[in-house]
Formats: sequence, structure tokens, C-alpha cells
Amino acid sequence: MRGLLRDINRLKKSSIRKKIDSRMKEFRRFRGKSSEEIFKELCFCILTANSTAERCINVQNKIRDGFLTFSKSRLKDELRQCRARFHNKRAGYISEAGRYKHSIKDILRHFKDKNKLRDWLVKNIKGIGYKEASHFLRNIGYNNFAIIDFHIIDNLAKNKVIERPKTLSRGKYLEIEDKLREVAEKVNLSLGELDLYIWYTETGKVLK
Repeated sequence: MRGLLRDINRLKKSSIRKKIDSRMKEFRRFRGKSSEEIFKELCFCILTANSTAERCINVQNKIRDGFLTFSKSRLKDELRQCRARFHNKRAGYISEAGRYKHSIKDILRHFKDKNKLRDWLVKNIKGIGYKEASHFLRNIGYNNFAIIDFHIIDNLAKNKVIERPKTLSRGKYLEIEDKLREVAEKVNLSLGELDLYIWYTETGKVLK
């Protein structure tokens, strides 16, 4: 763990901190946005499973309000043209999730326990697992969830924080999240911030 703590503390003193602080401010602004804008961010996170953030940002920028208005057939065609991965399945997931596009903000407010909110997202939104649900919640300003993808697992295993898991069940996800919470406390960051720092050490990029 020492190597990871050293890397994070070094980055906190560099110009990267300003970029990450700016990104976190963008996420917090989502709290004041409409259900429709929040839903479009949910669609982005549905697209990210087994894909890259950069590719999905490009798709999101091209489709924009189409996530709210396109039919399933039109969305499938648009996703295919944007070279989104698994465009057939993702169009189906987004189309089905559309029943929440005008109410997602009320759903977020309903759950005082945000862990239960994450469980609800995983249970009720097809195409959303714990990583994608955590990603969505972080991107709309809820900072206490870990986004555990292969970049994060690679880094944690390399720094001997965890042993590389064979599968990522709910229990294993929460176990690794607790380890990340320990790291976050040591470097005085939220889990959402820590993710951006670790992601930067693995990719050299600050995205979302």
C-alpha cells in the first residue's frame, strides 16, 4: 500500500489535483440538474460496461437528447453508427430504462441510504452492475462509492492492497470497496476522488 499512498500524495501536490478538483465540481453540479439530464448520465454509464470511457463520451456527445427521444430502433442505429459496443443490447437497456427518465431525480431523493439506492439501481436497471451504478452515482455528485474496474484492480494488486479476484461478485466488490475506503481515509480523499487519482496513475488521463 505504501507505493500507492506515495503516488497519490505526489499527485495531490501536482497540477493534476486542479484537474481532478474541477472534475469533482462538475459532478456536484448534477445535483441541481433535471431528471432528464441525470438520465442521460445514466445512459452514459450503461454504455461503459466492457467499453472505454473515451468511446462512451464520444457516443454521449453525439446522441445527446436522443437518449430521451429516440425509439429503440433509432437508438440502435445511432449507437451502431457511433461504434458503440454491443449496440443492440445497449439500445434495449436504455430504452427499457427510459421509464425512469422523468422520475430518476425523485428516486434519488427517496433513498436516504445511498447504499440501498445503489442496490436499487443494480436490481432495476438492466445493464447496470455495481461498477456502473457506482460510476453513475459518482458522476452525479455522490462521492462515497468506488468504481472498481480492471484499471483499479490492476493498481491495487500491483500495490499489494488486494489479491486479484477471480470474479467480482457483489461480496467481493464490497470487500475491495472497503479496502479502497481505507486508502481514501489515509490520503484524505473521498472514494470518488481517489478513483480519479488511481485512474490517472494507470492511464495518464482524467475523464469521468
